[in-house]
Amino acid sequence: MRVLGVDPGLTRCGVGVVEGVAGRPLTMLGVGVVRTPADADIGMRLVGIEQGIEEWIDRFSPELVAVERVFSQHNVRTVMGTAQASAVAMLCASRRGVPVALHTPSEVKAAVTGSGRADKAQVGTMVTRLLRLSEPPKPADAADALALAICHIWRAPAQNRLQQAVAAQNRLQEAAARHASAVKGRTR
Repeated sequence: MRVLGVDPGLTRCGVGVVEGVAGRPLTMLGVGVVRTPADADIGMRLVGIEQGIEEWIDRFSPELVAVERVFSQHNVRTVMGTAQASAVAMLCASRRGVPVALHTPSEVKAAVTGSGRADKAQVGTMVTRLLRLSEPPKPADAADALALAICHIWRAPAQNRLQQAVAAQNRLQEAAARHASAVKGRTR
């Protein structure tokens, strides 16, 4: 599975592509940051992020885009910018028919380090080890994007099994309801 991880941000939007399957060594195919000037108009910054994300999708053809789920922060301006960049990444993927998955920061940290409270340095260290890199990706936004991709690759099999189990349960409930309706119709 090839996953583009996106750590959304208006000034620095981390991007990283990882390929592999759970239980096997993973490979980093690319890592970087889409940057926009802090003093630019918001519309132009979003266009810049859009163009950057589209270039990454076109270049690496990911099977899925994993985006950090925006969570409430005390700084409303920061959360708004993050949410806007996140929406642009989801739109770029969806426009091309590429599925999108959202993961919380604590989910990503737990998947990569074993602790949902890990700091950025710990995430960077584990990303470096897991991808067999010579040094941690810089800046931290780039390492976080790779961590998002790793998280999704590792969690996808469990999520798929859960989705399949829920779908099977729903089919059984629908079949039972149809059967009950048919039996009720015959007894009248």
